[in-house]
Formats: sequence, structure tokens, C-alpha cells
Amino acid sequence: MTPADLSLTVLRAVRRAVDENALHAPVPARVRVERTRPGGRGDYASAVALQLAGPAALSAREVAEILRERVAGAPGIGRVEITGPGFLNFTLDGSADAYGALMSRVREQGPRYGHGDALAGDLLRFSHASEVRAAVTADAVGRLARAQGARVHIGCDGAPDPDWARLGIVGDGEDPSATEIRPVPAGATAGELLRRLGPDATRWGLLRPAGHDRAPLGDDLLVQGEGNALFLVRYAHSRVHALTRGAELLGFTSASGQEAPGIAGAEADALLALLADHPAALLAAARHRAPDRLARHLEAVARALLDFHDVASPLPVGDEKPSAAHRSRLALAEAAGTVLAGGLSLLGISAPRHL
Repeated sequence: MTPADLSLTVLRAVRRAVDENALHAPVPARVRVERTRPGGRGDYASAVALQLAGPAALSAREVAEILRERVAGAPGIGRVEITGPGFLNFTLDGSADAYGALMSRVREQGPRYGHGDALAGDLLRFSHASEVRAAVTADAVGRLARAQGARVHIGCDGAPDPDWARLGIVGDGEDPSATEIRPVPAGATAGELLRRLGPDATRWGLLRPAGHDRAPLGDDLLVQGEGNALFLVRYAHSRVHALTRGAELLGFTSASGQEAPGIAGAEADALLALLADHPAALLAAARHRAPDRLARHLEAVARALLDFHDVASPLPVGDEKPSAAHRSRLALAEAAGTVLAGGLSLLGISAPRHL
């Protein structure tokens, strides 16, 4: 990772913190990083947290912590520390080492990659209106919070709809604090949506928009094309399984963990960055009770995976023989497929291997 790469990585972390409302400050045009002085920690340091502390009305160390959460684990970065009043110090990894470490984490944790204990000890109590969108959103928020270690109790301010069970919703507990969710148009009950769209498209149509936005629930949710984000995400996932089956027919498998060499190219870098961001994306969606953030993240992973596949096929083409590069590309594609499957599961949506 070059200083310019590191600067861009930190800038993206700032922009993401602002987008997630974790940081209320103007996004700078660039972030300055400098070589650590003798006796300092890490390879590079940045004072960006001190720069943003005033506009954000936070201490520099609080800003640094917000940014560290979003930078840690990015490809090429081995460790992020906070020193002094709020300096961020970065220890870099070689790109191949960072790639191997990320592949190992995803392979070991599987669909639970990104789950954690950041909310361990928290007891989240909330209730929702007796309305299908509110019920689906509450269920998804509960899944996200539990994946971060929280205990969750969800109640309903009224009689549950029997059709909710077909959407995978299970109420548990009681609570007085309601969540503000814009309801679906009058007459769009769970039963009607299930008959027309089925459970997966219904849940995606209700969860993909932010809670304060209208939920479009047209038949375009069933269209098999790139314009349908649900199809795109599930197609990308099924494409990975097709690649794995193709590799098996050709007599090779993906590289595992540290044996995988790094992959060069802008498309690979973009996909790696999104996979590294996955734990932070899950935590942000849980903390903000915003399943739509996870849905958008999965869309970005799917598009990046398909872009990567178009440029660097994990399978040999023409007279090519399977090589270490193919095994490494396949490992990256399979890691993306794992992230897509795990994310869809947290939204309560199936991830079929065939479409």
C-alpha cells in the first residue's frame, strides 16, 4: 500500500462515517498521511481526527475511534492505533499478507464473517406497529443486533398477522419504544404481498429502502435482470457456486488462506476493500437499526464481484491450464459469495445456489 492508497482509504472511512451519521463534519478533499517520526508507532500517521474534532463537536480521540473502526482490517493495513490527543497510526501489511489474512478469516468464519460482540451486554427492547413493513424491519434489526452479541426483545403494538410467520418473523418479548417506519400502501397486507411476490422479494422490497422512504413493491422485484438489485445480489452469489463447480470439473480448488498470492488490479482491490468493510457494515446496520445499509452493501459487493469476474476470470479460458492465479481468483470470488450469503441470511432472504 502506497501513501496515496492509505490516504484514500482513510478518506473513504471519513466519508463512510459521515454517510452513516456517526460523524457530523465536512468531508475533506484529501487526508494527509506522513511517515511516523523516529520512536513513533507504526509506519504512517495522520492528524485527520484532530482536524475534524471541532466541526464534529467531539474530542479528537472520539473521532479517531470512529475512523479506526472503519479503517481496521482494510487490505494492506495490519494495525491501527490511536496515540496522543488523537493521532491515527497505521502499521501496513504487504498486499499478499493482507489478502491471505482476509481470505483466511472469511474461510474460517463462513457466513458468520462479520459477526461480533460489539453489542454484547446490550439489551435492545423495541416494539412495532401491527403492520407488515414494521414487522419485517423489526425482525431484520433483531437479527443484525443478535449477530453483534446483543440480547433483543421485540414486541408488537397489536395483534400479529398469521401470515408474518411465512415471512420468517417470530416475535419475542415486549417493549414500549416504537420504531418509526413508513408503512406500505393501504391494502398491501402480508398475505397479498406473499401471493404476488413471495417471501424473498417481499422482504427485500420492504427492507431495501430506508425506513423513512416509501417501499416500492412492484412486480419489477421479480424481474431477472441487473435493474433488479435483489436478482443482482442473488445472481452474483449463484455465479460463485457455478465457478466452484466449474473448477471441480477442471480438477482444482481455490487457494486457502495464506497460500493464496495477492491479486493485482483495480477490480480486485475494490472487491477486497468491500469484503474488508463487511464487519463494519454489519455493525453500522445493527447500531443504527438500518437493514437498508446492509442491503446497499450487498449490492456493492455483487457489482464489484461481477466486475472482477469480467476482468479476471477465476476459471481458465481457452487453452489455459489451472494455475495459482486461478486458485487465488477463485478464493476471492468464493469469499464474496460467502459474504453475500451471510448478508442475505441476516435480512431473512434465501441465497440459492442455482438461479
